[in-house]
Amino acid sequence: MASNSPSPEGIDVPETPTAGAWGEWNPTEDSARSVRGKHRVLKQRGGLARSSTVLGVGVIAAVGAGGIATAQDRPQVAISMPSLPDLPDLLGGGHASGAAGADTAAPAAAAAQGAGIPGQADGRGHGQADAGEALRHRILQQAESQQEAVETQARADAERTAREAAAQEARTQKEAADKEAETARAAAEKAAAEKAEADRAAEAAATTAAKAAEGGGSASGAGTKASGGYSLPTSSYTLTSHYGDSGSMWSSGHHTGLDFAAPTGTPVKAVGGGKVVSAGWSGAYGYRIVLQLDDGTEVWYCHLSSMSVTSGTVGAGETIGRVGATGNVTGAHLHLEVRKGGSTVDPLAWLESKGLSV
Repeated sequence: MASNSPSPEGIDVPETPTAGAWGEWNPTEDSARSVRGKHRVLKQRGGLARSSTVLGVGVIAAVGAGGIATAQDRPQVAISMPSLPDLPDLLGGGHASGAAGADTAAPAAAAAQGAGIPGQADGRGHGQADAGEALRHRILQQAESQQEAVETQARADAERTAREAAAQEARTQKEAADKEAETARAAAEKAAAEKAEADRAAEAAATTAAKAAEGGGSASGAGTKASGGYSLPTSSYTLTSHYGDSGSMWSSGHHTGLDFAAPTGTPVKAVGGGKVVSAGWSGAYGYRIVLQLDDGTEVWYCHLSSMSVTSGTVGAGETIGRVGATGNVTGAHLHLEVRKGGSTVDPLAWLESKGLSV
């Protein structure tokens, strides 16, 4: 492989010195180039390989041109390159592994950073993790605040809806109660009006009957007939029991008066002018008015439904009460008794003696 070329002085000098002659051979850039795909040797700017080559060439030139000795005069001198202990460091490694250690350092550091191995990368990872945790915590707080606000608003809306529904129900119930009260009031007013109308009609009918009785009479007692200041006790009547009739209906065994059967409410009149000496409840007689005439004769009006005059003086034909069915009776009628000196007399005969046609 080595070729000898003549030197300027005719000495053959090997073109490439051997390791035994010069010692350790310093690789050049080309000889140190790694195989593609396995290792990569970092290029050194103004690199050592180029400097080493120049240094070797310079030494050879100096030996050849120095003229100190020729190859013929002196034995071969071993030329060795100066040792460079910092070569691995310059090539990127900090130990004997050289470039291989440099090539594996970066991937190892990257792997350590990715795996969370403590170091500078671990510190940065902790800082990033703390920032992410703080951000997540703040997002959760905001979400909880928003959720709480939504729930509070929903509760407020539900309470407001319930209050409005309760108020509406109360208004509906009040309106229904007012309507019922108005209906009941209208019904009461209608009933009162009907009753008042009925009372007026009854009063008008009684007044008409009284006027008819005062205007004329008949043998059956269709009306009253005044004669010499006397008047029949009632009108539109029918005589049902006469004085002296016997029977178990009367406590004395016989009838002590004269019965004028007439509808309840028919006016009862004073047969003559006199004074009312007694008026009120009287047991079997019911409501009774005792009228004392000017000559001392007493006329008893019994079983009345009402009493218009209870005291004072009255004139002949004046209404003092109304026919009824109070006391011991079987129907509505006027029981008329005439007493003189405390003893009963026949009312029919007494009336006829006063010029009245009964």
